[in-house]
Amino acid sequence: MSDPTARTLALLALLQTHRFWSGIELADRLGVSARTVRRDVDRLRELGYRVDAAPGVDGGYQLAAGAAVPPLLVDEDEAVALSVGLRAAAGASIEGIDETTVRLLAKLDQVLPDRLRRRVDALHSNVEVLRWVPQQTVRAAWLTVLAQGCRDREEVRFGYTRKDGEESSRLVRPYQLVSVGHRWYLVAWDCRREDWRTFRVDRMVEPQLAGARFDELALPGESAADFVAAGLRAVTEQHEAVVVLGGQPDEIDRLAHWFRGDLTAQPDGRTRMRLTAESLEWLAGMVAILATSFTVDVVDAPPEVRTRLTDAVRNLSTNTGRVS
Repeated sequence: MSDPTARTLALLALLQTHRFWSGIELADRLGVSARTVRRDVDRLRELGYRVDAAPGVDGGYQLAAGAAVPPLLVDEDEAVALSVGLRAAAGASIEGIDETTVRLLAKLDQVLPDRLRRRVDALHSNVEVLRWVPQQTVRAAWLTVLAQGCRDREEVRFGYTRKDGEESSRLVRPYQLVSVGHRWYLVAWDCRREDWRTFRVDRMVEPQLAGARFDELALPGESAADFVAAGLRAVTEQHEAVVVLGGQPDEIDRLAHWFRGDLTAQPDGRTRMRLTAESLEWLAGMVAILATSFTVDVVDAPPEVRTRLTDAVRNLSTNTGRVS
């Protein structure tokens, strides 16, 4: 890599994994000499990044923990995306995230030029988001621990309370976090049960890194998201409704693939769909999402469920569908 700027950014990306890199590894990754790596490290230090170096044959480099974050440079589209992402995060089920994002938005608003601020304001003032009030929240620090375990392939231990109230201590090899609506799930190999499991993060107690590393895992299935979706569909649900949607199965699947169920094409061009959920609020949320893009007819549901679904769609200000 001959361009010094591009090479320095590539070096920074490697160091930001916060693992220890030997000088030989970095030189090989960047396609340069060890001397060039040393010069690029010095350049990062001049820009404000604290990079620790270990001398000797086994020496190398690592981004210092707790280093102050240098100025962040973003282009116009990135600034708009950052603002939109922060506002979306404010409604997430992460403890304290709303206060944190409000502070960040205030700082961002102070530095945006007027032209960009108008773009951001126009977007936010003309978009309305349907949110659920999360019944449980998770701590951001717990998500960080779990994500670090996934990234570094390090075992994690935590207390866990099952749906039936049974409490246990778990030791797992984390694979990936999956966000589904207002809930977070961890896909992991359970070391004691010797099988793959899905854990709800809001049911965990004090997840901590256990210190033991493990080799890369082969997850059964195409992705962690598919693994979680299959598990959720297999759970005995408490609420159920059958709806008919004004659209084709492939169109509906693109919008709601993570809670799809028994999509069946109808002779009149519509699609029959069976929905199940462990809470009535979640079931109503599914129908409200579908109603933003398709007409919705509830054809089979208990009276109290039908009433709740009807209210959910009628209260949706951006509703383009209907419930009957």
